[in-house]
Amino acid sequence: MNRPTLLLLALLAALPLAATAQTDVALSPDYGGRVSVGFDKKIVKGLHLSLEEEIRIDNNFTSFNRFHTTVALHYKVLPYLKVGVGYALINPYSSNNNAFKNARHRLMFDATGTLKFGLWQLSLKERFQITHRTGDFNIYQNPANLMALKSRLTLKYKGLQRWTPYAYVELRNTLNAPVINALYNSTYGVYMTYSGSITGEAGWFLDGFSGCYINRLRGSLGADYKINRHNTLNLYILLDYVSDKVVDANAEGTKLKSYTREHGFVGQIGAAYEYSF
Repeated sequence: MNRPTLLLLALLAALPLAATAQTDVALSPDYGGRVSVGFDKKIVKGLHLSLEEEIRIDNNFTSFNRFHTTVALHYKVLPYLKVGVGYALINPYSSNNNAFKNARHRLMFDATGTLKFGLWQLSLKERFQITHRTGDFNIYQNPANLMALKSRLTLKYKGLQRWTPYAYVELRNTLNAPVINALYNSTYGVYMTYSGSITGEAGWFLDGFSGCYINRLRGSLGADYKINRHNTLNLYILLDYVSDKVVDANAEGTKLKSYTREHGFVGQIGAAYEYSF
């Protein structure tokens, strides 16, 4: 048998080993809701301090998800440019343990540019955020500080007396996802050691947290209703297409159980009340 034929057979034999370590998992659609109360205080011209408390419900409106407390400071640098900084305390609720567990702390930095065309207003908001995990977590699955960049394009119509309808689309980019280097045998459906054995510890490496990918595409329709000078009610619906890369490894980092891309739709309805003064 000549050398090219031997090389071709070797490549064919290696295909099961070279198969991607990442598999797709389609999630069932989930529906939930959000209700929030907020306050907006004008400090000086162009400078505002805001506070918001939000409750989130998920699992098809059957489970309480979290409290979301946000405080932020925004300043209008130019008539068409606003910058801001904020902090959010995220308190997730575990229905299994019937308790709040492992709060997360989030820092946010915003820049919003706005253009006006008659009765229409178009804005682009860029937000860089860092979310710090607390409590015990597997360092081989998640970074301690998750970084993301969110880009939101919003169109508003200002031609109605009390109502301001709007629509937006938003992309969220994960900036420091885990980078996995693993061998996967598609014939046996297991991760393999680099020696080629299908027994023992899985052959894989965590090459740090430098992976970047778009993990959420969001669209929303809503409207602000101006009750009076100080009170505003916001009603909205939103739909997320979520696509997360999920690593399941043991705490020692010696065995990779699974590496999947979980994707599916999440729909929510929401109501937000704000008092400004």
